[in-house]
Amino acid sequence: MTPETLLAAGKHSAQVTDWSARIGWLVGLALFVALVYWLMREGWKWRGTLQSDLPELPTAPEEPGPARLTMSGRYHGSTTAGQWLDRIVARGLGTRSRAELTLTDEGLDVVRPGAADFFVPAAALREARLDKGIAGKVLTEGGLLVVTWAHGDRLIDSGFRSDHAAEHHAWVEAINSMINTPSTEGAER
Repeated sequence: MTPETLLAAGKHSAQVTDWSARIGWLVGLALFVALVYWLMREGWKWRGTLQSDLPELPTAPEEPGPARLTMSGRYHGSTTAGQWLDRIVARGLGTRSRAELTLTDEGLDVVRPGAADFFVPAAALREARLDKGIAGKVLTEGGLLVVTWAHGDRLIDSGFRSDHAAEHHAWVEAINSMINTPSTEGAER
């Protein structure tokens, strides 16, 4: 054999892509992602089932009175009070959304476009504070307005973030002053 023949015999064409194996891997990956998504969805529904004893959320009264404060921002969710990772999903409280908050003498009205609105009566308000996180959302220290309120036999923390974070301090002061103001009903009888 001549050197040219040996050289030609040593050359091979490049490996052809095995498309059936590649498609098989892509289909397997897509099925895995779909399974994980389905399991997450079932977990969310199961959490809602476990929390089904939560009573219906109150609605705002027809005459709530003049607004003390208003705020536009985001609703980041609700958790069991004091347990910032125990998200409440029942009654739509787990749905993040834009929110318009209005504080009146009657309570806190939370209007959420695309999600269920709810109202927290003044008698149900327990505390307002600045915090850094609530289930699924962590911000800088004091970046989240957390309102603690009673609903049924549960204490709930709901997290809000204003479009203008400087408003948070005024909200904390206003809500806490409403809670700490003793009722004067019947005092003049």
